[in-house]
Amino acid sequence: MASEDVVRKTTGESAVSTIVNLAEEAKLASEGVKAPSHAFLSVCKSLVAGGVAGGVSRTAVAPLERLKILLQVQNPHSIKYSGTVQGLKYIWKTEGIRGMFKGNGTNCARIVPNSAVKFYSYEQASKSILWFYRQQTGDEEAQLSPVLRLGAGACAGIIAMSATYPMDMVRGRLTVQTEKSPRQYRGIFHALSTVLREEGFRALYKGWLPSVIGVVPYVGLNFAVYESLKDWLIKTKPFGLVEDSELSVTTRLACGAAAGTVGQTVAYPLDVIRRRMQMVGWKDAASVVAGEGKGKTPLEYTGMVDAFTKTVRHEGFGALYKGLVPNSVKVVPSIAIAFVTYEKVKDILGVEMRISD
Repeated sequence: MASEDVVRKTTGESAVSTIVNLAEEAKLASEGVKAPSHAFLSVCKSLVAGGVAGGVSRTAVAPLERLKILLQVQNPHSIKYSGTVQGLKYIWKTEGIRGMFKGNGTNCARIVPNSAVKFYSYEQASKSILWFYRQQTGDEEAQLSPVLRLGAGACAGIIAMSATYPMDMVRGRLTVQTEKSPRQYRGIFHALSTVLREEGFRALYKGWLPSVIGVVPYVGLNFAVYESLKDWLIKTKPFGLVEDSELSVTTRLACGAAAGTVGQTVAYPLDVIRRRMQMVGWKDAASVVAGEGKGKTPLEYTGMVDAFTKTVRHEGFGALYKGLVPNSVKVVPSIAIAFVTYEKVKDILGVEMRISD
C-alpha cells in the first residue's frame, strides 16, 4: 500500500509538473506571437514621431529655407537677394505668399520620411553601439560618450539622406525656379520624371558625395550636442533636475538650438556645393540661377572638388557661406522644434525614449 501511495504521489506530481510546463510553454508561445506586433507598433510610433517632427519644424521655417537656397545658387553678376530681410521682402513682393512657401510641399514630402528614418536610425544605431561598447569594456553600466553619439548620429544621417536624396535634388530645383523660368516643373513627380527622362537616373544623385561628407558633422553633431547637453543638465542638476522628463520645453529648445548652431556652421560649405552640383545638367539652370545678368554661362562642375575650386576661384571663399545668415535663423528654431516635437509626440504615443534602457 505504501508503495502504491508513493507511485500515485509521484504520478500526481509528474502530471502537475507537465501541466505547469505546458502552461509556461503556452505563455512563452503567446509572448512570442505578441512580441513582433508590439515591436512593429513601437517602430511605427517612432517613425510617426520623427515624421511629424520633420514636417512641423520645416514648415515653420519654409520661407527662410527657400531664401537660403536662392542665395546659395544666385549668380554674383546679377544680385537679386542681398540679405535676409531684403530677400524675404523681394520674394513677397514678386511672388506673394505662395513664393514664400514654394517647394515646401516637396520639402515636406522629403523631410517627413527623412526625419522619420533619421530619428529611428539614430535610436537603433545608439542601442547597437552602446551594446557593443559594453561588451568590449565589460561595463554593463557604461553610457554613450559624445564621440559615440556622434558616430550614431552620422550613421543615422547617412542612411536617411541616402534613402531620400532624389527628393532633395528635385526639391532644390523646384525651390529656385521662378515665374519667369523657361521650364516649369509642375510638381514632385513631374520633376522626377523629367530629370529621369532628360538626364538619367544618376542625375537624381548629383551632389550626393558632398551630402554624405556634410551629413556626418551636421547630423552627427546635432544628436551628439543635443543628447550630451541634456545628460549634462541631468547629471549636474543645475536647476535641481533629477531625470530627463523634468527638462522643460524651454530647456530642450535651448539644447536643440545649440546643437543646430554647431552642426550647420561646420557643414555649411558642403551644403552650398551640393546645391550647385544639383543644378548641373539642368539646361534651364542658367536662366534660373544667373537671372538677367551678364554671367549667363552654364554651370559646369566635373565633381565635388571642381565645384569647390571654381566657386572659391571665381567668387571667393565667402561664397561657401552664401545664405548662412538666413540658414542660421532657420536652423536654430528648426532643429530645436524638431527635437522637442519628436520627444513630445513620442510621449503622447507612449514610446520609451531612453537609449540606455
